[in-house]
Order: sequence, then structure tokens, then C-alpha cells
Amino acid sequence: MPPKSRFIIRPSGFTLVEILIVVVILGILAVLTIPLFGDAKRGADQVAFTTDVKTFASAAVRYQAETGEYLEDSSSGTVPTGFEPYINEDKWLEGTPIGGVWDFEFESFGYKSCFGVHFQGVDVPEIEFMEEIDALLDDGDLTTGGFRQIAPDRFYFILNRS
Repeated sequence: MPPKSRFIIRPSGFTLVEILIVVVILGILAVLTIPLFGDAKRGADQVAFTTDVKTFASAAVRYQAETGEYLEDSSSGTVPTGFEPYINEDKWLEGTPIGGVWDFEFESFGYKSCFGVHFQGVDVPEIEFMEEIDALLDDGDLTTGGFRQIAPDRFYFILNRS
């Protein structure tokens, strides 16, 4: 008979307690990091929106320079007539990166020509969120400058004042 060992031989693997500890640690790490990803998405959406605004503003200025006319008023979410060759029409129709739909206004809200996001029937972002966008585009004040809140559910880039 072989001599008895002083050590107890355990089967290899993890105990239930060890697995639970790892799961709890991973859960804590997830709770700590998820808000960071939310902030990153918020910033990315704001930058994407400002990029689109600049692109569409350049296209509208080009349209006016080439045709000698302002773009006509369009229904929210539809491309103004004649603007199609100047922009990626799908980009306009898919809506904005921050929600809502694109809209073009002519001689409305006290402005000759402007366009922006209309949150028609959807939740309007907090004013702080839109002020952050304004700071990227303009002066950070939605009551002055080129990017303004022109109605409770509309934030527009002013191309030409009346």
C-alpha cells in the first residue's frame, strides 16, 4: 500500500465562490464604464450633427451662388426642390444624428433662409445638449449668432437674415 500523502489533492477548476467573485467584479467594472461610453456617443452625435450642418450650409450657399435664388421652404423631413444635386439626398432623408428631421425654411420665423433640425413629435434634447452643439458651430448661445433655437422644437442654422 502506498504511503499516505500529507496533502489533500483537489480536482482542478474553480469553485462556485471564485466564479461568483469574478462575476461581481466584472459587473462593477461594467457599471463604472458604461456611462463613459454614453458620454462618448453623445459627443460623437454632436460632432456628426455639426458636420452635417456645415456640409448642408455649404451646399445651400453653393445652390444660391449658382442659381441666384434661395432654396424654397420644404416640409420637415423632405429635401427642398432643386437641392438634390447639391447634397447626399439619403443623408438628408435619414434624419439627423441627434434625432428629429432636417427642415428648410424660406421667409419663415423672421429669417430669409435657414435650415436645421425639427423635433416634430419627438422628444427635444435638453437645452444644455443643444448649447454644446451651438458652441461647436457658433457662440454657445442659442439666442444669438448663426445657430439658434427658433421655436421650442426647432434649432436652425441661419443662412440669411431678412
